[in-house]
Amino acid sequence: MASIKKGDTVVLLTGKRTERGKTGIVLSVDRERNRVIVEGLNKVTKHTKVGETDRGAKTGGIETVEASIHISNVAVVDPSTKKPTRLGAKVETVTKNGVKKTVRTRVAKKSGKEI
Repeated sequence: MASIKKGDTVVLLTGKRTERGKTGIVLSVDRERNRVIVEGLNKVTKHTKVGETDRGAKTGGIETVEASIHISNVAVVDPSTKKPTRLGAKVETVTKNGVKKTVRTRVAKKSGKEI
């Protein structure tokens, strides 16, 4: 199970030499294929069919878009040290209005801070 979620800040561990070590925010997560799309990383040129809108403006052509990256090639950034870290879970029992609830929070393994 992938613990990376949309909106997390991640660092690229492997890949192109120019991209390795850069950070970005996760735009989407594909859980079936174990892939993530990270803002500003793994840009590729995509050729789209040229069309026309109702107003006559041209659409399509050559665009640069972010391609997906395998989830094992990125790591979540620790909020306190700004370095890559693994994630763990902390389970707490919280009592609210006389009702007990178990709450799971994601925790950075290196520093122990909540993410």
